[in-house]
Amino acid sequence: MISIRQRKGVKTTEVSEDYAAQEANVKLENKLPSGCTTRKLWKLLSFTVGGTVALCIGLLTSVYLATLHENDLWFSNIKEVEREISFRTECGLYYSYYKQMLQAPTLMQGFHGLIYDNKTESMRTINLLQRMNIYQEVFLSILYRVLPIQKYLEPVYFYIYTLFGLQAIYVTALYVTSWLLSGTWLSGLLAAFWYVTNRIDTTRVEFTIPLRENWALPFFAIQIAAITYFLRPNLQPLSERLTLLAIFISTFLFSLTWQFNQFMMLMQALVLFTLDSLDMLPAVKATWLYGIQMTGLLLVCILQFFNSMILGSLLISFNLSVLIARKLQKNLKTGSFLNRLGKLLLHLFAVLCLTLFLNNIIKKILNLKSDEHIFKFLKAKFGFGATRDFDANLYLCEEAFGLLPFNTFGRLSDTLLFYAYIFVLSITVMAALAVAFHNLSDSTSQQSTGQMGKCTIILKPETAYNLIHTILFGFLALSTMSSNTPRKAVFAGSMQLLAGVKLCTGRTLTNHPHYEDNSLRERTKAVYQIYAKRSPEDVHALLRSFGADYVILEDSICYERRHQRGCRLRDLLDIANGHMMDGPGENDPDLKLAGHPRFCEEIKKNLPPYTAYFTRVFQNKTFHVYKLSRNK
Repeated sequence: MISIRQRKGVKTTEVSEDYAAQEANVKLENKLPSGCTTRKLWKLLSFTVGGTVALCIGLLTSVYLATLHENDLWFSNIKEVEREISFRTECGLYYSYYKQMLQAPTLMQGFHGLIYDNKTESMRTINLLQRMNIYQEVFLSILYRVLPIQKYLEPVYFYIYTLFGLQAIYVTALYVTSWLLSGTWLSGLLAAFWYVTNRIDTTRVEFTIPLRENWALPFFAIQIAAITYFLRPNLQPLSERLTLLAIFISTFLFSLTWQFNQFMMLMQALVLFTLDSLDMLPAVKATWLYGIQMTGLLLVCILQFFNSMILGSLLISFNLSVLIARKLQKNLKTGSFLNRLGKLLLHLFAVLCLTLFLNNIIKKILNLKSDEHIFKFLKAKFGFGATRDFDANLYLCEEAFGLLPFNTFGRLSDTLLFYAYIFVLSITVMAALAVAFHNLSDSTSQQSTGQMGKCTIILKPETAYNLIHTILFGFLALSTMSSNTPRKAVFAGSMQLLAGVKLCTGRTLTNHPHYEDNSLRERTKAVYQIYAKRSPEDVHALLRSFGADYVILEDSICYERRHQRGCRLRDLLDIANGHMMDGPGENDPDLKLAGHPRFCEEIKKNLPPYTAYFTRVFQNKTFHVYKLSRNK
């Protein structure tokens, strides 16, 4: 990936003579039939073996993931309705449109039902093909109806097998990218191996099959492999055109299948902008890639009935700004080091301002507000001000959008991936810094990347692209992921729930369902004060007295409706504490009004008396997990 050359103080005539002699030797060697034939046979053998291994690894990965899915759910042994229920959250929504297309009497009626849908949102008729990225479900349903496979394969299996098949393409593309960067298919084998062995951190396809990312990321991997090949110097015109076609098709399919495509490609555009500004790849190739990104996105916009959110994306504004700024600053890559550095900073400022200006203009013209919550979320997440926006806070409170847990690095180190990554990253970063400094220092920096004879270190354009690419996406991974509690953390909560916590996580418990012990019963009653009318100070002191680090509150207990009044857990606690019960009905005359509201309800309001003692770290529709402060 990186070659190191030594400077030689030789005269121009000597260089010419040496170059002529070397060229003559190369021509002479090429005339030798035995050497040439051996090299061709060796290349053909290596390509054949490497390609075969790539296909086999891809297929084995696909089968492995399908087997994991089958073993986890016993998918082949459960009823059809149970299979559909396994597609949870938005997964079930996407699959429902595939099912809807299959159940339609004709394809045209199926299309009409998607374009004029009045079942997804009550009292509203919406165009699903405009609002959602579900063309893959449409295509798959058409394919299933056309192919003669209905007697042999159920619709749900056709759906999941297609997605597991895409994972084979994903792994193969990673394999090819590694092969292109290193020059040997053995590194591709290593990349595929690490992908599979680190499955918990690389994919979640086996339990969230219909998610848009599982459709899109295989095409993104193909695009990266194609770009890696495209950035190689001295490509033949036919190879270059075919590679550009592959980049366009994969970019288009990636954009069509995932609504978050524009944010992924914006990071890709930032990579191209960085390398182009530092003269680390040919400007004409960067221009081609900018154009492909915009063309693919605009084509998706047309297919999605001119979805205004796509037109108002930062990606289109950024790419247009880069091309305009480049035209305005034609002499960006000339001058001394300080001169070029000043021009580069000015160029960066111009692109940033122009991007924001164009984006605001487009959004005002289109009256676009669909993605406002995303920018409010990003602003709050990275510390640029708090927000009270409901939609933004909905993202902020989700565990998946928290910081990457530290134990991730431990898992990656167990397979030696992290050590290898840091080693290669360190070398390539140093090489990139050296090349960038050289390019900025060279006042005659108009030479192509392949002709840097005076440069001590040469970083190939495809290597530089993947380097910046992995750094940016690495920062994205660090900022967004599912966090884990320390292994020694102590959990408090209901007896039944904590039994499951012990089974699934191995964490330490404050109490458990084995109730035949007096001290345990006393402890359980104290822990259950989280559902009583107690002050945050009292609850915190009680939980900390048992060494609790985290407490889990359950809505099913806090708002219980299953039992009659007087038998609900909160009623039992109120009576035991001498407090009146909630709701209509009589209370014993000796019961008094509580001096505090119910803890499990009031803590969710994030009021200062509660946030001083408890910090929410996770929530969903049923559970709320809070971390106890230690300094109180």
